[in-house]
Amino acid sequence: MAVAEHDGRTPAPTALQVLRSLDTGPRGLTDEEADARLARHGENTLPARRTVPWPGRFVRGLRDPFTAVLFCLGLVSATVAAWGTACVITLLVAVSCALRATGEHRADRAMRSLRDLVTTTATVVRRPDHDAPPVPRELPVPRELPVPRELPVPRELPVDQLVPGDIVRLGAGDLVPADVHLLRAQGLYVNEAALTGESAPVPKDAGAAPRLSAAPLDTPYACFQGSSVTAGSGTAVVTATGSRTRFAAGYTALAGAPRPAGAFDRSVHGISWILIRFMLLTPPLVLMADAALRGRGLETLPFAVAVAVGLTPEMLPVVVTTCLARAAVRLARTHGVIVGRLPALHDLGAMDVLCVDKTGTLTQDRPVVERSFDAEGRDAPEVLHWAAVNAWWTLHLADLPVPDALDEAILDAADEEAVTHCEGIEALPFDPVRRLATAVVSRPGTGLGVHTLVVKGAVENVLECCALPDEERARLHVHAARHAAAGLRLLAVATADRPARHRAWAPADVRGLTFRGFVTLRDALTPAAGPALRALADRGVTVKILTGDHPGTAARACRDLGLDVDGSDIRTAADIEGLTPADLAELAHRTTVFARCTPGHKARIVTALRAHGHTTGFLGDGVNDLPALRVADVGVAPHDAVPVAREAADLVLPRRAGGTPTGLTAIDHAVTAGRAGSTNIATYLRSTLSSNLGNVIAMLTAGLLLPFLPMLPAQVLAQNLCFDAAQLAFAYERPARAALGRPTSLRPRAFLRFITGFGALNAVADLATFAILALAVPGPTGTEDEAVFHSGWFTENLLTQALVMLLLRTARGNAPPGSPGSPGSPGSRRVPGRPAPITWAAMALAVTGLVLPLTPLGPLLAMTPLPPLYYLLLAAVLALYALALTTLRRTLRRRFTAQP
Repeated sequence: MAVAEHDGRTPAPTALQVLRSLDTGPRGLTDEEADARLARHGENTLPARRTVPWPGRFVRGLRDPFTAVLFCLGLVSATVAAWGTACVITLLVAVSCALRATGEHRADRAMRSLRDLVTTTATVVRRPDHDAPPVPRELPVPRELPVPRELPVPRELPVDQLVPGDIVRLGAGDLVPADVHLLRAQGLYVNEAALTGESAPVPKDAGAAPRLSAAPLDTPYACFQGSSVTAGSGTAVVTATGSRTRFAAGYTALAGAPRPAGAFDRSVHGISWILIRFMLLTPPLVLMADAALRGRGLETLPFAVAVAVGLTPEMLPVVVTTCLARAAVRLARTHGVIVGRLPALHDLGAMDVLCVDKTGTLTQDRPVVERSFDAEGRDAPEVLHWAAVNAWWTLHLADLPVPDALDEAILDAADEEAVTHCEGIEALPFDPVRRLATAVVSRPGTGLGVHTLVVKGAVENVLECCALPDEERARLHVHAARHAAAGLRLLAVATADRPARHRAWAPADVRGLTFRGFVTLRDALTPAAGPALRALADRGVTVKILTGDHPGTAARACRDLGLDVDGSDIRTAADIEGLTPADLAELAHRTTVFARCTPGHKARIVTALRAHGHTTGFLGDGVNDLPALRVADVGVAPHDAVPVAREAADLVLPRRAGGTPTGLTAIDHAVTAGRAGSTNIATYLRSTLSSNLGNVIAMLTAGLLLPFLPMLPAQVLAQNLCFDAAQLAFAYERPARAALGRPTSLRPRAFLRFITGFGALNAVADLATFAILALAVPGPTGTEDEAVFHSGWFTENLLTQALVMLLLRTARGNAPPGSPGSPGSPGSRRVPGRPAPITWAAMALAVTGLVLPLTPLGPLLAMTPLPPLYYLLLAAVLALYALALTTLRRTLRRRFTAQP
């Protein structure tokens, strides 16, 4: 029981053929037939996305390469009986996985709460049995009485109860509940933006021949689930429901496809594999060196594992998850943004290109009047007046439920009092074939014997009805085409006075008209779009427009918003056909607007931008946007997007405030939050990896020079615990204004250069510590007392790490006003003048390094108090280290300006 899909080359099926193929009729199905088909076909619902339970998300967190490496190190530590190290690593992995799973689970619950935006009922024709006419279930008829034929036919049924073969009624404002074939239609216009991206409603006609484009959606006698009726009415038969609709097919086709890794995943994977190589190489080097130079064997394995662990930034999963989770919670509470995937916040912070559709983002889904002018191009307010008279009386006399978008814009712009001075006589509503509407009115002062025909519609059709010379008609066509090329929609207006009559007016009477002029309309701009675009540009984010609209319409919206576009900045989908990926990447890089885009074109353009090296975001709200949402580094959907688009997106923007779209403004807030989190993660990695690398180099060097282990495994673990606890403060730091002003990404090669330079500097400081220990500690060489050596190096390590935290951070606590966490912004709790979290953490770390050897814990860790001379010499080393650290940081910052 399926209707063969029409390919645009064979004759279109007639309504009777469609009804027969579905085994139904104009009177609809019986309740028994509908119940049987519901059991066979299933409910008319979208394919449910499989929700991963919390335990599954927890286990999935182990797939992160760095988390997996930490877990393996924990297993190795347990194997060599380093139980303390194993417990600490296991705890950190568990905390990280739990935080990530909780954040994503909370976002899933919020997404499920948005499903109530889908329509719930449809007007359906059904019958109790074969012998009865269709009646509503709510009006039972006594068995002893015949069922009267005049009872109301339609009934309201839940959309999920529709089945193929049902007869449904469509009216203005209705959402199309399933894929349907039209049986009858009167002035029916349908908005298919959710499926095609084309903002202008398209006419539908039950008897129209199919176009030769062979595009399934370009079928005038079919309507598809996900579209909405903007004007007119119709009766249709349901041809497909549930997962068999085109609305669901776009989502189902992508559901099983693996999503490409985002910017965050690529960056973390790159950094992780660099560290993995170091960690895999370190233990064998330690074992071989000790065996060759000191004759030690596997007894040094715990130390070798401790060295590998010392290179590992154990807090990375916790710091990353905490940074992003806190940003996600702030966005949800203060701006209503739902973050479905935590790494998407980092991708937003790294984003330098944002691709958006025009309608709903830059413009509202409604037109506004630009101007009205006569045949000579002069402003003519009377043309707008006549257009409003036509719209007003057509709405009232043709019994239309609501005005269409163009009529509503005209009525909003006109003087309502002047419009109602005319008295309506009759109306011929808009006809998709004739493409014009006619209102017959009586004007004040003309007497009862004169009626005025007021005609408004498509330029070509209205001009054909006017009494004009061919040359004048051609000139007006050129005049109209010039305005249409500038991105404006045109309506032509004409009038004619006729003798009054009692019989009805017919379409054949609309001829010999007097041309009055044109009304031009443009898309209404989103009020917040202009300032939001400027804010994004100031933050280094380039906005590119991928739309299904006409290129002139898109260019006009860009110019109205202040975007500087010319002919070279605008391309159509035809321009990218046949281009190689490399050529398309170069074209996409330098082009601002792509018009007439299909879903496949949008996905190709986003993929090409990523291939060019851009971190790319995509904002979309329809089924046609699903491919691009999935291939983008970060997919964004507005609150009122179709459910499948919201589920495919990484971020869902807040509900419109007062009917005004807030998409780009909310994205700006999310970009700020993402950059703040990314900056803190980058700062943590820089300080941790450079310090750890320096310590590992020093440990390996000391292990070769000293007759004993430079640091006991328990001391390495205690040092790592102190440093790890202090590093959690990075998740609570507020970045400086400059760090939020440009895209922030984690570049593995730049990080490798950075940590190599600062790691070598840290190793020099450690080796200098060996030298002062030789001078300050009594004895022939100054290194004969293992406890003193261990205590001195332990203290120096924590002090240098505290300096690294202070001097390598980018935060200074002066986030820009209005950014998350800035003074005066929602969620800000910081008191001006109070030290930042990093300052407190560095101070606590320094105090721990100085005091711990003096406490009762010192002997438990095989440490002892140090002589006073050591502290004086250590202060000199730390001062020189701080000076060198600051100088090198400034040098590298000038060379690698991309790094904050």
